[in-house]
Amino acid sequence: MSKFRKKSPWILHYNTGGCNGCDIEILAALGPKFDIERFGMLNRGNPKQSDILLVTGPVTLKCRDVLRRLYLEMPEPKVVVAMGACTFGGGVFRDFYHVENGVNNILPVDVWIPGCTPRVEALIDGMIKALDVWEKKSKDKEYLNNHSEELLKEIGAIND
Repeated sequence: MSKFRKKSPWILHYNTGGCNGCDIEILAALGPKFDIERFGMLNRGNPKQSDILLVTGPVTLKCRDVLRRLYLEMPEPKVVVAMGACTFGGGVFRDFYHVENGVNNILPVDVWIPGCTPRVEALIDGMIKALDVWEKKSKDKEYLNNHSEELLKEIGAIND
């Protein structure tokens, strides 16, 4: 059995609108005081190289398709982290004519970071949970890649 190959996850941050309070906390987490990079996470802007999608703000009708496209461009395994009350249910923008009332209506969310605005410590805790989810998904993907033939034989999809 092959060993799981660990690498540093890259984060793609996408702001769907709102007050930018969550974005300020993300900047604080990237700074030297909190230094989220010590956990091996790097903030990058390319979805094709990113492993974790960090979404902030209420999802508006205008950015819904862009958010979906970014998610689809990311390679598997991928993790979606929703930060703040706006991503959970629209926050103070809930039920506006142009708001989707939650990112979970658009994408499957793996980790929620609650609050308005969540403290930087909550962000770090949420990203550590996202790292655990991503590592589990990576191990599962590697297992499936290494044992796909055996699994297909087991369910009868391949004849001997």
